[in-house]
Amino acid sequence: MPPIDRSQGLARQIADSLQEEIMQGRLGVEDRLPSEQDLAERFEVSQPTVREAMKILAAKKLVRSKRGPKGGVFVAAPSLGTASQTLFETTNWLVSLGVFGLGDIVETRRLLGATCVRLAAERATEEDLARIEAALQDVNHSEVSDEEFCRLDVAFHHAVAEACHNAELNFIMVIVNDSLIPATNMISFKFRERDKVIAFHHEIHRAIAAHDPVAACAAFDGLISYQSNVYDNALHARDRKAGK
Repeated sequence: MPPIDRSQGLARQIADSLQEEIMQGRLGVEDRLPSEQDLAERFEVSQPTVREAMKILAAKKLVRSKRGPKGGVFVAAPSLGTASQTLFETTNWLVSLGVFGLGDIVETRRLLGATCVRLAAERATEEDLARIEAALQDVNHSEVSDEEFCRLDVAFHHAVAEACHNAELNFIMVIVNDSLIPATNMISFKFRERDKVIAFHHEIHRAIAAHDPVAACAAFDGLISYQSNVYDNALHARDRKAGK
C-alpha cells in the first residue's frame, strides 16, 4: 500500500486505494471491508475520514452497506448499467470538448456497428427480431421532438446490438450509441431528414430478418455515409455563419 500523502485529500486517497484492491480482485464481490476502526488504524486517519472514503466508494456503486449484527460495508456486485453510465458520461464529456472529432465518431460507429449488424443477421432470434421491430414504432416521426426522435434512434441501435449475442460487444455498443448518437444529433438535427434515417432502419431490419449479413452491413454503411454527409453539411453551415 502506498503511503498516504497528507497534502492531498485523505478520504479520496483511501477510497482510491480500496478501489484498486477491488479492481485487482484482492477484495472480491460480497467481501466485507475491514471495520472503520481497522481502516482508520491502517491508514492512520480518523474514523470520520474513513467514513467519507466509504461515501466516495458508495457513490461509485463499488460498495454497499448492510445493517444488523452481520452488517458492515461489502463489495458490491458489478452492474453493467452503472459501468455503462460512468463511461457514457466520460465519453460525452470528451465529445463535447472536441477530443473525439466527427471523423473519429463516424469511423468508430462504422466499424463497430458493421460488426454488430453482421452478427445480428447471423444470430438474431425471433425474440430479437420482435424487439428490433418494436423499436421501429409506427409513429409520425415528423411530429415528435428532436429529443424523442434521438431516443428512438438510440433504441433501435440498442435492439440491434442485443441481437448480436455478444455481451461485451453489446456493452461497448451501449456506450457508443448512448454517447455518440445524442452528441452528433446536437450538431446535425437541423440538416437530417428523418424519413431517410427511418428508411435505413427498416432496410437494416429487413436484412437482419432475412439473415443476410451482407445486405445488413450494406444498409448500415449507407446509414453511416448519409449521416456523415449530414455532419459535413452542418459543420459547413456553422463555419459560414461564423464567417470562416
